[in-house]
Amino acid sequence: QLQLVESGGGVVQSGGSLRLSCAIYGRIISIYSMGWYRQAPGKQRELVASITSGGGTDYADSVKGRFTISRDNAKNTVYLQMNSLKPEDTALYYCHALSAWGYWGQGTQVTVSS
Repeated sequence: QLQLVESGGGVVQSGGSLRLSCAIYGRIISIYSMGWYRQAPGKQRELVASITSGGGTDYADSVKGRFTISRDNAKNTVYLQMNSLKPEDTALYYCHALSAWGYWGQGTQVTVSS
């Protein structure tokens, strides 16, 4: 059983930065990979970035070069550093953990104003 708690969302102007955090509680050793997803109104949820237990990362084409996913094992936390934000990055951002099952956080809202 895992619990994920996101934080760090907010309102930022275009070109600004935010850092999202996902605190992980529970059986962490069982996690294969972690990811950040987002869902904008009227759109499907999409994968933004992921990081495996081995440290490998992957990004959606739309955020490559602007977003960075990282983890701090000592703090049991995964981060998403978002730079050069655009209005189209506005969405509800979710943290996801993949172990024997998939787990989701409650989401944190990111709003980028033009």
